[in-house]
Amino acid sequence: MAKPKKKYTPNHTRSSEKTEVKAKKHLGQHFLKDESIAKKIGDTLTLNSYRNVIEIGPGMGVLTKYILQKDLDVIAMDLDSESIEYLNTNFHLEHHEILKGHTKFKVVEADFLKFDLSMLFPGEQFAITGNFPYNISTQIVFKTLENKDRIPEFTGMFQKEVAQRICEKAGSKTYGILSVLAQAFYTAEYLFTVPPDVFNPPPKVESGVLRLIRKKEYSLPCDEKLFFKVVKTSFGQRRKTLRNSLKIFQLTEEIKELDILSKRPEQLSVEEFIELTLVVQNAPIE
Repeated sequence: MAKPKKKYTPNHTRSSEKTEVKAKKHLGQHFLKDESIAKKIGDTLTLNSYRNVIEIGPGMGVLTKYILQKDLDVIAMDLDSESIEYLNTNFHLEHHEILKGHTKFKVVEADFLKFDLSMLFPGEQFAITGNFPYNISTQIVFKTLENKDRIPEFTGMFQKEVAQRICEKAGSKTYGILSVLAQAFYTAEYLFTVPPDVFNPPPKVESGVLRLIRKKEYSLPCDEKLFFKVVKTSFGQRRKTLRNSLKIFQLTEEIKELDILSKRPEQLSVEEFIELTLVVQNAPIE
């Protein structure tokens, strides 16, 4: 008796396609595996004044799909060629229903820190989000500040201490350069903490999610480059008073006697750093 023919089940995944991406230590990858956390991060986007998003470090797209569900135009950027291959194959097959809508989804293999952002969404505003690699997370913030004219919102996951530092207020020991520079242009909010066990592999520290919303008035009333220099110079010797740490600016004896220069950098608010920059900017050279 002839054996019954085996029922054919279509296989949508070609053998050449990646079924899983391995996290790479040298890229600082820790892939988020908790769907509820991914959705929660996706919901940090307010969608106010933009419809374009760049996701940095998408991995296997666990956060990406929740961003795409918001009917946004999304560019997923990753330096990992294995992630890029996965997103262009398996992810497209698994989430083809989402991608059939009005959403535009593009995958870009590139280093965000070196990429010319003027090539993406030309002439339009865009938000940035992602589960950021810890080893470049602060550099991502600095590049965002450089492109603040086009980035009204920034959300994402950092090492907890870094996220808290960015959102910290004056008077704290963790308040520093990143705190002042980010808050000069954005309203910073620490949103929630994420435990290590929701990642593969789990990091050795907790993570924190924050949101930066660009201020309506984000042009400084002082020279911006000088502001950056004053802030960085001040915190370069944070245990000293500003009178001592700002010696390179060759301030006059009269200016050195100002009360603000008797303080240490962590005691100054963003507004006071702007005031200090104006003092340096308008000061005669001794």
